[in-house]
Amino acid sequence: MAKASLNKPSLNKMSSKKNAPHSGAGDDESARGRLLSAASHLFCKNGINATGIDAIIEEAGTAKTTLYKLFGSKTNLVNAVLESEGKQWREWFIGAMEDGGGDAQAKLTRIFPALKSWFAEERFYGCPFINAVGEHDKDAKQFRNIALKHKKIVLGHIEKLAAELGSSEPAMLAHQLGLIIDGAIVAAMISRDPGVADTAALTAGPLLGQSKAKKKRAADQLEAV
Repeated sequence: MAKASLNKPSLNKMSSKKNAPHSGAGDDESARGRLLSAASHLFCKNGINATGIDAIIEEAGTAKTTLYKLFGSKTNLVNAVLESEGKQWREWFIGAMEDGGGDAQAKLTRIFPALKSWFAEERFYGCPFINAVGEHDKDAKQFRNIALKHKKIVLGHIEKLAAELGSSEPAMLAHQLGLIIDGAIVAAMISRDPGVADTAALTAGPLLGQSKAKKKRAADQLEAV
């Protein structure tokens, strides 16, 4: 999930460049970036299990020995891709909510237009975390733990905004919005229709409106005392 700018949703849409193999310690950082970019693209497009090492090094333009030198194994490369993708996507997603300022409701309502822009990207292949957990043994903790860490950070920021909005149960509201977000991601991946985000926004609207109404009622009650 190369560093993504806030107006370019990453989480599986990083571009890959085929370059000639490099040698020397000074090229390790460049090779690592190319391998992460290539692996991210191929894992998300074709699946982790369906993507072999040879395809990754061909896409990245590196030697197989370089991949094993930098990551040790395909499993370690998968972990590194998920950590990198998650970090970049969170920076974009949280930035998309916060950019432009405003109150908590304004920030929360930016979630779905942001998702719509991501869904419209040519290289939108769904969520790498959902995909990774989906194609592996459901009892395996390896990818679930990385996915849960990512989800916890995202929901934590939404919960903070939900508390500012005046929700009596900000954690619950965050999880409700999280379910709508996850559902929209899967639906958009299957349908290839960015408009799924608009339907998700309509679904979330009453949740955000109810929280604002509760806050207003509480303020009115205080004034009446």
